[in-house]
Parts: sequence; C-alpha cells; structure tokens
Amino acid sequence: MSGLLEVVVLTAEDARRAEEGGADRLMMVGGWSGQGISPEPAAFARVRQACTLPVRPLLRLREGFRTDGGEMTRLHGLVASYLSEGADGFVLGFLDGYSQVDVEVVTELTEDAWWPWTFDYAIDRCLDLDDAWETLKSMRGCDQVLTAGSTRGIHVGLEDLITRARQDADAARLLMAGGGLVPEQVAWLTRAGVRAFQVGPQVRPGRDYSADVDSSLVRGWRILLGSDAVRR
Repeated sequence: MSGLLEVVVLTAEDARRAEEGGADRLMMVGGWSGQGISPEPAAFARVRQACTLPVRPLLRLREGFRTDGGEMTRLHGLVASYLSEGADGFVLGFLDGYSQVDVEVVTELTEDAWWPWTFDYAIDRCLDLDDAWETLKSMRGCDQVLTAGSTRGIHVGLEDLITRARQDADAARLLMAGGGLVPEQVAWLTRAGVRAFQVGPQVRPGRDYSADVDSSLVRGWRILLGSDAVRR
C-alpha cells in the first residue's frame, strides 16, 4: 500500500521540485528554526500557483505552541487570506497552560470550517498523550496528527508511535510520522498501520533548509513509500 508523502516547503521553487519528485501534499512554512511560523500570504500565493498539489500552510505567528486572544484576529485573517489563494487545509497546533491541547483556541479556528487540518508536533509536548489523542480524534476536521512520538525526535519516539498505531486503529489512521524520519523506520511504521509520512530537511542537500528541495531526493522517498500518489 502506498503511503502519503508530505514535503515541507518554503518557496515556489521548493513546491515545483517537490511535485516533480512525486510528493502527495505540501506543508508550507514561512521559516523553520524550530516549530516554524506562518508564511506571508503573497509567498503562499506563489507556491499555490507553482504546483497542482494540495498545500496546507502553517498557522503560527511565533515560535512555541501557545497563543493568546490578541493573536486570534491575525490568525483568522491569515486563514481568510490563504483560503482566497487556494489553500486546501491548514496545519496548526496550540497548547494551553497545562500542556494539553488548547481546545478553546483550536475550536475557535476550526469549528465553522469546511477544510481539513493537521495538528502538528505540539502533541509531542502534551503531558497526557492519551487524553490529547482522544481530544483530537473527536475534533471536527482533524484528519492528520503530525508527530515524532517525542520532543527529541522520532529516533526516540519510534517505539511509542508503533505501539500506539498497533493498539489504536483510529490513531494509526490519523498519524503522520515526522521529526527526523529516516528510511529504515518506514517499514516498522507501515507494518503498525501508519500510512502518512512527512519529510523536510531529508529532501534538501546537506539536510539544510537554506537549500532548495531536491526532486531526486523526494523521488527516493516516493519509491520507498510506493509509486502511487495518495493526494488528499
């Protein structure tokens, strides 16, 4: 079975090369120094025009997984801008003061939405992971949870991801493995039921975000996950 391949992009050139290499979907960020920040609407428009793939921009105005009421107006404005330029969905992840999913903030952003969304690596910082997963499984529109299984990366969190996917078919359906994914981990995750994978620096020369996406590196991951596209 083919797996969904999502590539992190910053520019229109990244998007063109990712599509050429066989990516299924793109996550767009405006910069990547840790968790990433939202791209400028004009930059998103260029990415949207450069490819035919589904593109989900990141909703985050500052590093970290917290936000406040003062930012909500700006976040709603970004949503409207991205949608007007053809966004197919969004990536977001907010935690409350107890290091759990900030249901109030996420609901405010998504409750009236028709679009699908990904909850990102914020889940790896939740103190009660079981509760976080149950919350996300119940939230309207959440069709992907991007996780490394640990704040230290998938090399530490792999076993936890495999265990969760094996024990919870709904979690396996939502789970997108990322956070330093290497090819050797894919077979283990696939056998556990995981069908979605994200790569970022892995498809750039030197694993450096200052370098453009390399379509041949994307193609290597496409072959690894299966040749059939799984766009959504």
